[in-house]
Amino acid sequence: MRRSCVLLAAIPSVVFAQTRSAKRGLVFIPSADTPQDNQIWVRSGSDLTWYYNYVETPSPAFSDVSQEQFEFVPMLWGARNDTSFLDSVESLIKSGRNISYVLSFNEPDSAYGGGSNIEPSVAADVWVKNIAPLAEKGVKLGLPACTAGEGGIPWLQQFLGHCSDLISTGNEKKNCTYDFVSIHWYGNFEGLASHLGSYSAAFPNVSQWITEYNYDNQDLSTTEAFYNTSSEYFDRMDSVARYSFFGSFRSDQSNVGANAVMLSKDGKLTDIGSWYLGGTATGVDPQSAAGRNQAPVAYTIAVALAGCAALLFVW
Repeated sequence: MRRSCVLLAAIPSVVFAQTRSAKRGLVFIPSADTPQDNQIWVRSGSDLTWYYNYVETPSPAFSDVSQEQFEFVPMLWGARNDTSFLDSVESLIKSGRNISYVLSFNEPDSAYGGGSNIEPSVAADVWVKNIAPLAEKGVKLGLPACTAGEGGIPWLQQFLGHCSDLISTGNEKKNCTYDFVSIHWYGNFEGLASHLGSYSAAFPNVSQWITEYNYDNQDLSTTEAFYNTSSEYFDRMDSVARYSFFGSFRSDQSNVGANAVMLSKDGKLTDIGSWYLGGTATGVDPQSAAGRNQAPVAYTIAVALAGCAALLFVW
């Protein structure tokens, strides 16, 4: 009987087990219909340390949160024929905001699904005018985030070739510099690990940021297993500096499947959402606000401890 009580008393440590990581960030995709969701990501205890929103200006939703608490990382999403991105980031720096990193060009190798669809030569010209000068201010530069398709790495290699041509003079060849690679992935874990290996081979000894990833359009158990395996992998890999799960929206607003989200359609944190923020499982089905036929954690523990006390009394 005493042995049974020990096992029951161990339940809380198992139930409340959580994984926290300073690498985790937010791909912020606000919804005008549900602005109340915005504060979920910065609530007390959230594990998220940084965010980006596909543009170069901070999101008003987080105006009351300091850069030190929740770091904003500007992004140059697509091509432009001026220096407005550079001007905006320099303005942020002059205003006192500590901008340490910038992201560039969202899926420039694709015309579909949010890709910016830019020729490598055009992107190189925009980079030289808007991104490269920021290095002189101590800002670390991220290479464009290509799709996980076969043309992604070749696009980057062409981009760097054009970039080199633009800054080289006469017989003096120069290379455009960068500090980390940005990687997107949608698929299973085995493919993800292989994809990161391909980037390591193409860009050796360069930090990796996985700025979009998910296993889209899968059943719930498969999606959750992928999340847990991939986050554990990212956290222990020294080559991975930061990562951001693509799923900060409600299930009925999802373009990656109803199960691959951090919020249910009623705005409750799903298991993945809670895990990603450093919490425990919520039991909330992504497609509803109700739990998945399981007792609340507090109730389960209370019952277990009550049973333990009864056993001790009888003993």
